[in-house]
Amino acid sequence: MSTERLIYLPLGGAGEIGMNAYVYGYGKPGKERLILVDLGVAFPDMDSTPGVDLIMPDMTWLQERADQLEGIFITHAHEDHIGGVAHMYSKLNAPIFARAFTANIARRKMKEHGHPEDAVQIVSAWPEVIKLGPFTVGVVPISHSVPESGGMVIDTPAGRVLHSGDFKTDPTPIVGEPFDPAVWSELSKDGVQALLCDSTNVFSPNPGRSELELGPEITKLVEDAKGMVVATTFASNVARVKTLAEAGERAGRSVVLLGRAMQRMVEASIETGVLTQFPKVVSPEEATQMPRENLMLLVTGSQGERRAASAQLARGKYRGLQLKEGDLFLFSSKTIPGNEKGVIGIINQLSEKGVDVVDDSSGVYHVSGHANRPDLETLHDLVKPKMLIPMHGEHRHLREHSRLGLSKGMASAVVVNGMLMDLTGDTPVVAEYIDTGRTYLDGSVKIGAMDGVVRDRIRMALNGHVVVTVILDEEDEPLGEPWCDVKGLAETGRSKEGLVEVLEKDLNQFLKRAGKKTLRDDDKLEEGLRRLTRQSAQNEIGKKPEVTVVVSRMR
Repeated sequence: MSTERLIYLPLGGAGEIGMNAYVYGYGKPGKERLILVDLGVAFPDMDSTPGVDLIMPDMTWLQERADQLEGIFITHAHEDHIGGVAHMYSKLNAPIFARAFTANIARRKMKEHGHPEDAVQIVSAWPEVIKLGPFTVGVVPISHSVPESGGMVIDTPAGRVLHSGDFKTDPTPIVGEPFDPAVWSELSKDGVQALLCDSTNVFSPNPGRSELELGPEITKLVEDAKGMVVATTFASNVARVKTLAEAGERAGRSVVLLGRAMQRMVEASIETGVLTQFPKVVSPEEATQMPRENLMLLVTGSQGERRAASAQLARGKYRGLQLKEGDLFLFSSKTIPGNEKGVIGIINQLSEKGVDVVDDSSGVYHVSGHANRPDLETLHDLVKPKMLIPMHGEHRHLREHSRLGLSKGMASAVVVNGMLMDLTGDTPVVAEYIDTGRTYLDGSVKIGAMDGVVRDRIRMALNGHVVVTVILDEEDEPLGEPWCDVKGLAETGRSKEGLVEVLEKDLNQFLKRAGKKTLRDDDKLEEGLRRLTRQSAQNEIGKKPEVTVVVSRMR
């Protein structure tokens, strides 16, 4: 009879930053009871996922075992940890557990999607625990760049697992709880089987700085500004939003919140008691009646998002407010890799207006929400786990973090999405490889990354598209000439004739030459017309377009 085992399977977030979804299981192989920690999303880009709205982990493996799933725990309210909950709820149908602030955000998402809000249950902080099957689970307060973040304590018959979640070792985070070394030391005193640990900033060599250090610097910047001041940061970084708002207030400015996410996060923070004091805000309408040198706008769009408030202000007017020469725009944020193009585009648009832009290159106006290398070592030293499994990072981060663990005598492994690990022994062992992929939210439907929909869209974007229409009579003879509709291709090419005319002439020649056998067979006819269209276009304009052939028969 098979012995019971403790397993760990990342379905997203291991080997990439974003889209976190981590499965833990305990029981006999194949019959384990399971819990899921986090269910996040990643964001599309025009190069690889044009037109896609959101990217989620492929949850097929877990859906097939939904009857083994005891519950879903959300560590914090960032989209890469919480964004998939409402989208996937009906497929997994398990209770969701989160602390009050995170639960507030999760419930809003559930309501938007027509799911019961009470499927999200509020968990109090450690030492309160929830018993689910073979698991006893608690959420330990830890500092991060969003309120009420939690690390997970997962007790199993095979030992204690600590899941750090996203964290930093900030003793003075302003909003949310400080990092408390004594708690982590106490949690670990009887031994920890495995520490699953954030790897995002493993390459940053200096200890992380505290949120508290930013206030004076930002205040000075705002006080010295002559015109209107606009600042952007992640809306979920409530501590930073508060720091910015207080800097504006101290400089004698009225604070305006612009962007739905910014307002939603501040509302959720006040509703759940995370924010008790926040400077008085004025509406955009009131702000238009005030002298611009008395205004401080806090806006969404720190990552260059096209529809966010930052981009709209950079393009022109937003909610009646406009930037002018001599105004100041502060990016109190770090640009996530991959978003540079959008952010630089906004900076240039602002520059064209004569706006002075201050970004994070000095390191004075932003601190990261993730532990740097020395801070990771602080957690390792407090926990002293039997094994260290890096998570939340690209492959290079996981590899470096694993090396760090091995150098300090901990068993470790580089575990990426789809590696089902047995954590029962003294070292992590790969038990199985699971097929993992991505699910795209495309409009109102979910599609698999390998379904071909986005691939076809990319091909059309790269190569253009031609629709060829042919009509055949009852005798399988062409009725008139074929005609073409062309999208996304140059109108004229090498021959200086219109592309459509050239294609239609060549296709007509093909039909005249085609034998009865070809004209009777739709597949052969379509293939011949498609190949000729691509070849003619290649000769004429140097492009092989995507081709759709429509054959109509008069019968």
